[in-house]
Amino acid sequence: MALVLESYLDQAQRWPKDGRHIMAQFDADSIVVYQAYRPATGHFAATHGFFGGEFSFNRMSWIKPNFLWMMYRSGWGAKENQEVTLAVRLKRHGFERILEEAVHSSFVPTVYASEAEWSHAVARSAVRLQWDPDHDPAGHKQERRALQLGLRGAILAAYAQEWIIAIEDISSFVAEQRAHALTKQAYRQLQVPSEAVYPVSDRRLAAKLGLDQALPMAG
Repeated sequence: MALVLESYLDQAQRWPKDGRHIMAQFDADSIVVYQAYRPATGHFAATHGFFGGEFSFNRMSWIKPNFLWMMYRSGWGAKENQEVTLAVRLKRHGFERILEEAVHSSFVPTVYASEAEWSHAVARSAVRLQWDPDHDPAGHKQERRALQLGLRGAILAAYAQEWIIAIEDISSFVAEQRAHALTKQAYRQLQVPSEAVYPVSDRRLAAKLGLDQALPMAG
């Protein structure tokens, strides 16, 4: 696989224990996000390097930068219609455009002056922002929050067919690691994509997203 892997237990020692953080695998030009689909949709995307075929552009599609959050939602690839796990390497400027367009899925008083302002922002935006409890490999809730982003309209079209660098079907890897995710004793063998806190250099954007950790300003 193109993904960089690392021991879950080693990473868990350095990951933030709580707060809102964008956990992801990234480099200077790209970031990996995850999606899970039924075989027809997932195999088309992995084969062609973009989304098409049975993929619907008329409904919201959710992406997750955090591998374990995707595993929680898909049951490690065991849930119906989520059997194919895709690692989508996305141009970083595209991901940051998504963050810029994001509007919270519920009213946040510290970000929006009123519920009416928030409702207006929701109606205009093609991106939903949602923070949910992160989970450990066995599915137990963590204090740390995990980000997922819902895309629709023009942003979804750009994501699906313009901003993608590569799409990798990692379903076999997910199936191999599933057995190591059942108990804490098995975690010793668990390998997951190497992830770190994704830096958001724009302080205004970081405040809008609700990020908790002050990070060095990236160039």
